[in-house]
Amino acid sequence: MSDWLAEIQWNEQGLIPVIAQDATTHQVLMLAWMNQESLALTIKKGEAVYWSRSRNKLWHKGEESGHFQKIKEIRLDCDGDTLLLMVEQIGGVACHTGRAHCFYKKWHNNEWQEVDAVLKNPSDIYKKG
Repeated sequence: MSDWLAEIQWNEQGLIPVIAQDATTHQVLMLAWMNQESLALTIKKGEAVYWSRSRNKLWHKGEESGHFQKIKEIRLDCDGDTLLLMVEQIGGVACHTGRAHCFYKKWHNNEWQEVDAVLKNPSDIYKKG
């Protein structure tokens, strides 16, 4: 293992949580996971490549939607157990629901309320070809 990878505190599944943040607006876009291979591919491609826990495979963000995340900066937190990607979000949509980011539900009056608009219909984003 390379020294730079050894500085990261991988969890028992060999993963680390990754926060993606818009490099210009600083809006938090999403949280995802990476393993060593996805982090190495992210650095090589200059685009976010995550590990999909639900599909159990590498996930090049934007490969289906076109909403790629161009890497501007990668940071490791003080404990070495969380990564922060500063990205350019291509197409302005980071969430599979068609919203700009995944944190569109706000706790208010004892319930979760959707407070951010859908920018693009998910059925238009994920057309089956």
